Amino acid sequence: MARWVESIKNAASTIAHGMMSYYKGNETGMPVGLLPDPYYWWEAGAMFDQMIHYWYYTGDTTYNDVVTQGLLAQISPDKDFMPANQTRTEGNDDQAFWAFAAMSAAELKFPDPPPKQPSWLALAQAVFNEQAHRWDTTKCGGGLRWQIFTWNKGYEYKNSISNGAFFQIAARLARYTGNQTYADWAKKTWDWMETTPLITPEYNIYDGADMSNNCTQPIPLQWTYNVGTFLMGAANLYNHTNGSSLWKTRTQGLLNGTNVFFPSQLGGNIMQEVACEPQGTCNNDQPSFKAYLSRWMAATTQLAPFTKDTIMPKLQASAQGAAKQCSGAPNGGTTCGRTWNTATWDGKLGVGEQMSALSVIQANLISKVAPPVTAVKGGTSQGNPSAGSGSAGGTPPDPILTRKVTMGDKAGAGILTAVVLGSLLGSTWWISFGS
Repeated sequence: MARWVESIKNAASTIAHGMMSYYKGNETGMPVGLLPDPYYWWEAGAMFDQMIHYWYYTGDTTYNDVVTQGLLAQISPDKDFMPANQTRTEGNDDQAFWAFAAMSAAELKFPDPPPKQPSWLALAQAVFNEQAHRWDTTKCGGGLRWQIFTWNKGYEYKNSISNGAFFQIAARLARYTGNQTYADWAKKTWDWMETTPLITPEYNIYDGADMSNNCTQPIPLQWTYNVGTFLMGAANLYNHTNGSSLWKTRTQGLLNGTNVFFPSQLGGNIMQEVACEPQGTCNNDQPSFKAYLSRWMAATTQLAPFTKDTIMPKLQASAQGAAKQCSGAPNGGTTCGRTWNTATWDGKLGVGEQMSALSVIQANLISKVAPPVTAVKGGTSQGNPSAGSGSAGGTPPDPILTRKVTMGDKAGAGILTAVVLGSLLGSTWWISFGS
């Protein structure tokens, strides 16, 4: 094994250990699959997704059983991610992050669940079916509401992360299964976004809009995970369509839209959560957002290889910055900070900081791992196109959502991987890259 690969894997192991130390679900008497306060339900799903990627990049199986147990603990009797004890807080975006984890498990060939448990693919399909059923045309011409339940604050808000997450799930299911219905829903979601001010001609993605004004007045905050989820969806559709010019244009446009998160005053390649990080106003959720953009940018280099030369310098420089934030921190480097543009630990710590550092550092191994599989190219997870049909509320989804996949739906896709070199040397955290 090349020294730089081994050193990045060692760094990832250290950071992963620090992140998983926050999780108590594998301890006697603690709730399985949940993070302790102040972390919400969705972030546990995001953490398990990150640990699936940790296994994917490093081959380390240490946490696999904990991840599987945690994911399966949060499914309901209807075999979906709708646990009854989360109705107080669960929104469409929250549910989607658990679907992302299940979809990653299917695409990356994470070990299958035990017999009699739903497959990873079926769990993602359940979320898709339920969210398609929630598509709301009462105001704004369509789209998903932020919240699932009427009693939750934000029910009258349509936001980009809920709709972008649904777009991504549909796009990834289209690529994996070859079922055109999923691609049609992804296109429908994109087309709806373009009728709103939530996406601009420059591919800036704004936070959301209130339904009281028919979604005409956006909240102009930009977050890394909003453009990231659309980038991931667009790259999957580019790959699914064997490189269509339309999805190439959109993928490139969204990649350009990430530039706001790589400020020129930081050199243009170091990621920053610009809506809260410089001001020091990030809440408990927001420090994790850079993890998702990092993860999805790395995947984009495999799905849409023309993006590689733009993306890899940003992941490399950001990884160097993240590594510095794990230097001088307590607990022997297992604690990482938030601001990747400062040379030493900034005193911030938490699940989100760990996840973001882990994500961007291990993303630099993207050239060393196989691309995501599909049902016809290496995939083993067996789906259930009707999953989730009975638990979205109201009547079951339209049959078009759950029709069986035919061979005529299958689509092959050629994938290339990115090339990156790095080195993590010495007792301090430092990553360098070269040819």
